[in-house]
Amino acid sequence: MWKKTARQIKSNIEKANKSAIEKMGTSRPFLVDIKPAMEVFKNMKKNSISHAGPPIKWERMCGPLKGAIVATMIYEGLADDWDEAVLSIRRGEIEFSPNHEYDAVGPMAGVISSSMPVIVVNDRKYGNTCYARLVENKVQFGAFDKSAIEVLRFWTDILAPSLAKAVRLSGGIDLKAIMARALHMGDELHNRPAAGTILFESIVMPFLLEVADKKEISKVARYLSENEIFFLCLSMGACKTMTQAAANIEYSTLVTVMARNGTDFGIKVSGLGNKWFTGPAGMIDAVYFPGYGKEDGNPDIGDSAITETAGVGGFALANSPAILSLVGGTSEDALRYTKQMRQITMGLNDSFTIPILNFQGTATGIDLRKVVRTGILPIIDTAVAHRKPGIGYIGAGLVKPPMEAFNQALYAFGQKYDLLKDN
Repeated sequence: MWKKTARQIKSNIEKANKSAIEKMGTSRPFLVDIKPAMEVFKNMKKNSISHAGPPIKWERMCGPLKGAIVATMIYEGLADDWDEAVLSIRRGEIEFSPNHEYDAVGPMAGVISSSMPVIVVNDRKYGNTCYARLVENKVQFGAFDKSAIEVLRFWTDILAPSLAKAVRLSGGIDLKAIMARALHMGDELHNRPAAGTILFESIVMPFLLEVADKKEISKVARYLSENEIFFLCLSMGACKTMTQAAANIEYSTLVTVMARNGTDFGIKVSGLGNKWFTGPAGMIDAVYFPGYGKEDGNPDIGDSAITETAGVGGFALANSPAILSLVGGTSEDALRYTKQMRQITMGLNDSFTIPILNFQGTATGIDLRKVVRTGILPIIDTAVAHRKPGIGYIGAGLVKPPMEAFNQALYAFGQKYDLLKDN
């Protein structure tokens, strides 16, 4: 009886994983709009603030996450300064939740509030819709000064409305196609999305010329040309949409979320629904900017590991030699990591190919069982925020998740699907 039951469960897992990896691979994420979060996030309120990573209370939040929240409260008119913001939070006047609870993602601190514009990505194959916070290098790293908040207001007043009109006129922009081309131009689509930004700009600009006035076009074009990391938000939104297509499949061991809040690292697994499994966020093996060192860096933070979850980012390091000058390491290391990820994934992605590996696909579909069995953890390339609020971006490097999160998830999987029963 035990052998027959185990065989059936194994068969169910294999069928579920086949479906999950097929859905992730055939998902078709299109950028269709940019809207204020309150218009698209279900049940969001004026005093709601969402953040990167798994759930966390104010008392346990790291410095950069606290700084980003204060900046966002000032931007929303919920506080005038740090002290007023903290007092409001301690009174229980702000409701916090993870971005992923809204099917959304945000880089670094990833803080999203009701008025903040988010990109809207629709899966034209499976119908689900996901969202992503726009990318900048101030608030998301914990800065809360006047110049940081002005960036958010520029998004709200100029950038988002102009791009939204252009995107709607386009009928939708195929993000997966841009990502595939960008990979062949040296991006890995996490820390280096420069080619993706250029490609996106070339696609959206003709539509922007039709819908925006000269001053708006000039400001938007200048912003995009000066912010080569802009495509990261689009890459993250696309990757969230792809992994969401494979979510909530009974018996599947595919990891659908990896996210960090600067204190905890959390994962979700397709066959385990919406439950978080966590461990401590790791310290990043980083290259620091002059004047900073390891003692200044905050532990790993951000939803941007959704790129690795979908098979790019650190999983495509061999494709992006230029990124090594930022995150450290050698081309041999990059190639080794890229190949090593095949040992913990379900297949190769024929949409995202690597020229140096004879155009083989990136390793895609992290299998919870393989991570625990091999002891090999996903590799993530990421930026580093200063541990204190208000200072910001100080470096970049490589990091791995805590094995505790995967062990917890596998144990929960065994409990849910009767794998721990002696029957």
